[in-house]
Amino acid sequence: MNHSDTWLRPLQRYLRPLHRFRLFWRPGHQPKLDPPMRQVATSAPVPAPTATMDFSSNPPTTDASGCPVPRHEADRLKALNDYEILDTLPEKNYDDLAAIAAYICGTPISLISLIDSDRQWFKARHGIDATATPREQAFCAYAICQPEEVLMVPNALEDPRFAQNPLVTGDPEIRFYAGAPLVTSEGLAVGTLCVIDRQPRQLTQQQIDALQALSRQVISQLELRRQAKQLQQEVQLRSQMAQIAADKSAELAQALAQLQKTQVSLVQSEKMSALGRLVAGVAHEINNPISFIEGNLHYCKSYFNHLVGLIRLYQTAYPKGSPEINCAAEDCDLNYLSHDLPRLLNSMQIGSHRIQSIVQLLRVFSRLDESETKVVDLHHNLDATLTLMEYQLAANQHRPAIQVTRCYGDVPQVHCAISQLNQVFMQLLSNAIDALDCGVGCKHLNEPQPTICIQTETLGNDRLRIQISDNGVGISEMGQQRMFDPFYTTKPVGKGTGMGLAIAYQIIVDLHGGQLHCESEPGLGTTLTIEIVHAPNLFRFKPVNPLGS
Repeated sequence: MNHSDTWLRPLQRYLRPLHRFRLFWRPGHQPKLDPPMRQVATSAPVPAPTATMDFSSNPPTTDASGCPVPRHEADRLKALNDYEILDTLPEKNYDDLAAIAAYICGTPISLISLIDSDRQWFKARHGIDATATPREQAFCAYAICQPEEVLMVPNALEDPRFAQNPLVTGDPEIRFYAGAPLVTSEGLAVGTLCVIDRQPRQLTQQQIDALQALSRQVISQLELRRQAKQLQQEVQLRSQMAQIAADKSAELAQALAQLQKTQVSLVQSEKMSALGRLVAGVAHEINNPISFIEGNLHYCKSYFNHLVGLIRLYQTAYPKGSPEINCAAEDCDLNYLSHDLPRLLNSMQIGSHRIQSIVQLLRVFSRLDESETKVVDLHHNLDATLTLMEYQLAANQHRPAIQVTRCYGDVPQVHCAISQLNQVFMQLLSNAIDALDCGVGCKHLNEPQPTICIQTETLGNDRLRIQISDNGVGISEMGQQRMFDPFYTTKPVGKGTGMGLAIAYQIIVDLHGGQLHCESEPGLGTTLTIEIVHAPNLFRFKPVNPLGS
């Protein structure tokens, strides 16, 4: 068979790298690629020794049909299945190797055959349409029993093992067969790279070497496939582990946030509990003596009026008193005393009333003597909070007195946890005062008066809005994004803990199911808005559990 240079050149380009990597190497033999390969089919082939089955060493067994079965068949089948190659779609790399084998050996048919438990399946085929045959008909079933050698059958009609084989007596009428076993690194033959002809023939030693080299390339492709599969599985495993790590990280972040929230709740709960007890105790202790004073001032004024009347009666009956009496009256300035003492008693009564009102406001603020939730008038509680903070609203060395503007709408009473809501009012007002202590916003220089505006209004039938605004320096955009985070503060060290607004947010959002948000523009001021449900039938009170469970 003559081969043109057009077909020979691509083959030489493929074989040179194989030779360079010593794929044809065997002891005492160094193939020549160029001139000899041109003579592969133009001269009579050099007879090569035919491999015969050597049953003296580790002989194979046979199955019921007489087909040979290699030793370690279970291990061989496991190695084949580990490649996960059976019944896969055709792949160009294997098809190319089969085509090159047919071209080198000058045969019309070549196959990459894999021997399964009951069949031989063709991963690649050249010159034939079949995809599989029964194992008992497979020439390759004999080839895998001797992995070290190429099984060559020069004329199948003269070989008693194959003379009656249906593949010999019928289509495709096999006469010549040469199969190089596909041997794994463990020495197990999973199949063959074989060439087939319909005419008896022989292969040169160079062709045999090339066939063995190509069989090693097939095994390399199988190993690459398995390694790629293992790599893919490892990548998937690492992706799963990365996802698990990400999930754990998210859980840890959530646990940390919950821990911070719990810490804030515990600290604030204890702080406000202690403050409530202190306020209630102070209010109680002040209320008792002031009630005694208030109650006795009336009698004091009555007794004083009686005494003054009696003195006036004596002065009328005895206009000229003794020198001693006249001297004593002049020393105590009896006329001034009789006119000033009633005013003094009136002032004391006004003061006692003021103290009593402050005590009442303290009791309203602490609410320790009332149920946890109730229906209340928010305006009354806002006024009570402002009264308690009058000393902070007063003028100081940094600014004039803060003007408070009340824009109260017609809002209904609210079912709420009023003690906690009072804490929110005090925290938001305290923040507004702190902002005004830093100065009035630059956009209000024409009206430098520091001002806090409190506005209430209804929203629909079941919600109301409370807005507390100031004309201070405002808050940056980044500060607005984090202002409700626990422990975040922009105040100097020692002045703010970063918990106040976080607690206020928790009370409004988590406890009352409402909303708390901020609108601010640097230089213009800040508005903090509270929105809560006011209808008792819509309100769902959710007690705060400091442990977060």
